[in-house]
Amino acid sequence: MKFISWNVNGLRACMQKGFLDFFNEVDADFFCVQETKLQEGQIALDLPGYHQFWNYAEKKGYSGTAIFTKHEPLSVSYGIGIPEHDHEGRVITLEYDAFYLVTCYTPNSQNELARLPYRMQWEEDFLAFLKRLDEVKPVIVCGDLNVAHEEIDLKNPKTNRKNAGFSDEERAKMTTLLNSGFTDTFRYFYPDKEGIYSWWSYRFKAREKNAGWRIDYFITSRCLDEKLQSAGIHTEVYGSDHCPVELIADA
Repeated sequence: MKFISWNVNGLRACMQKGFLDFFNEVDADFFCVQETKLQEGQIALDLPGYHQFWNYAEKKGYSGTAIFTKHEPLSVSYGIGIPEHDHEGRVITLEYDAFYLVTCYTPNSQNELARLPYRMQWEEDFLAFLKRLDEVKPVIVCGDLNVAHEEIDLKNPKTNRKNAGFSDEERAKMTTLLNSGFTDTFRYFYPDKEGIYSWWSYRFKAREKNAGWRIDYFITSRCLDEKLQSAGIHTEVYGSDHCPVELIADA
């Protein structure tokens, strides 16, 4: 089965920049998007053969997630069950016979780490949510997790040490997640591969210079390792400041 995740940074804008071309070409079983920046009724997507699930932020033009899938789930849930976290449309969970699929748009810690305390609470609560799911059946988590885990995951680690997405605190939370029985699927296949990123600032010609960050992930329960076939990052795809990431795994 093929899984795709893409932070589209505004789905309506991305639709004008080739979203449907990539969607149709990649022919995924599961296509997850983050940062839709939509309210209900603001877009009509005709995706024959796909079920659509949307989680909208209460704040207009902000956050939001969606999953488009060929496979009808057993159940669907929105958010992580904690009101403090569930106003921004950041999480959708689909349940299937053999696994849970979770798409997530992790809160950004913002300039000067202004929202870092909230981010730390989010990380703890989201990990607890994943662990509860993992006790029932394996979990596939994807999305913009807003952290470059190791120095290899961004072009300029030394100058970004105290910036949002590469703070010691955020990186430590990712380490804790992985140590809790989860696999970073891209690093599973490419432990030492450098220069492959999924996000580039719109400033300073960052994408042209490939001065990027790898902050979009597929993370899976470790018991699924033997089912993983490949992981990839579609750096050739434009339309957002992020590019799509991919996982292919046995059903």
